[in-house]
Amino acid sequence: MYPTLTEEQHAVCDRFNTQFTECDMHLKVSVSLNVKSGVRPLNGLRIDSDPGTTGWFIWGGETFSEDPDFFVPLHGAHLKQWAPLVLPYLALPAGWRFLIAEGYEDVWQDAGLLAR
Repeated sequence: MYPTLTEEQHAVCDRFNTQFTECDMHLKVSVSLNVKSGVRPLNGLRIDSDPGTTGWFIWGGETFSEDPDFFVPLHGAHLKQWAPLVLPYLALPAGWRFLIAEGYEDVWQDAGLLAR
């Protein structure tokens, strides 16, 4: 029997000893277009969310851009096609980051994300 996505998300939160914070996949994430093209590694950070958003910012590659057009809004459900690798991490609460690729995982709390 394969675990459900919710079970995978709980396992990630348990592994990092943090609370499970559901990510409503009908709400929007901010994602860079290079995620869809398969650029690795995948980076994610979650801030306190505004209404209608999850608080997640996800981008591919080693460079974060301050360009206002770098991120586009995407309903979380579309991440199944864009970047299924990130799905188990989306229940991490605000103030958490991840850096992942196939066979690589780095997950950490970044209190600076909550000071915004």
